[in-house]
Amino acid sequence: MKLENRTNAFITLGNVLRSFITNTLETYSSNDCEKHFLDNLEFQINQAVHHNGWFTKENVYFALETWASVLSESNIKKWTDTYDFSKVSQKTVGIVTAGNIPLVGFHDFISVLMSGHTLLIKQSSNDQKLLPIIADFLICIEPQFKDLILFQEGKLQKFDAVIATGSNNTARYFEHYFNKYPNIIRKNRNAIAVLTGNETTKEMEALGEDVFRYFGLGCRSVSKIFVPKDYDFDKLFKAVYKHKVILEYEKYKNNYTYNKTVYLMSLMPLVENGFLVLKEDPSYASPIATLFYEYYDSLEQLKNKIILEQEQIQCVVSSNLTEDSIPFGTTQIPQLWDYADGVDTLEFLLSL
Repeated sequence: MKLENRTNAFITLGNVLRSFITNTLETYSSNDCEKHFLDNLEFQINQAVHHNGWFTKENVYFALETWASVLSESNIKKWTDTYDFSKVSQKTVGIVTAGNIPLVGFHDFISVLMSGHTLLIKQSSNDQKLLPIIADFLICIEPQFKDLILFQEGKLQKFDAVIATGSNNTARYFEHYFNKYPNIIRKNRNAIAVLTGNETTKEMEALGEDVFRYFGLGCRSVSKIFVPKDYDFDKLFKAVYKHKVILEYEKYKNNYTYNKTVYLMSLMPLVENGFLVLKEDPSYASPIATLFYEYYDSLEQLKNKIILEQEQIQCVVSSNLTEDSIPFGTTQIPQLWDYADGVDTLEFLLSL
């Protein structure tokens, strides 16, 4: 299967997803593959929301909208033009996906297929509804994908390499089970934000998106902020106040109440605003409805700390204060070349 065919299939997928998001379905009404996909996508979204209490319709739509914008012709070509696809020896690559946010394993899905390998995928039980319908659409518009996309229940078998994503605990199992195969094993990571107190209101409001999108369950969700001594947290609370509606979701509200109660009963000092708890803590992974913070003395010292502890950090949000930092409000909109854990997935696949 030629790279051009694979590229065109994903460009078409991006176009159709944009059609769905912008509600211009009539554009594709004459194409049976696209019509069937669009007719069934809303049903599968509702199924995903019903199946996983953390998957709200708003967040599923956000995930689809993000991929719709990423899968443009210019983005796909910018991504693939820097690699050599000419010497690929086709292998079967197993993928074990996480289920923390909608379509969290989609980048690995795309990467394996774009590299020319066969995809053997084991989905998380928490996120099983969306990827199969996308796979069916890709097979419909490009039948050569039919033998290249395989879903598997239970343990992965008969594969040549593997990409597995999970927690630090599951990573130990993955490393034991997959150690004799070429692999990428991903563990817990979190996003952080570096604040100075000079951020604009717009930047602080955008930080709320980084904290609350997907209820903070993504590896790119900001779970900790670094602030200077005597930082005024009122500025943060005012900027994120519009996210108070998150309490309408019972699962989030229960976690907020539980975590705040545990902290109070343990006599831990904290600051909270009725829907978010701020707790001083050296850790990176904060519980749901909790944002850890840590004071820094100087930005230079903080930069060194980030370098030393980079294996715990997925991405850094700031106003260009650190190398490779990203703007406020963009953590959940990664591009195709923004690889999880900083490991170039496509390079790994092309080297098999």
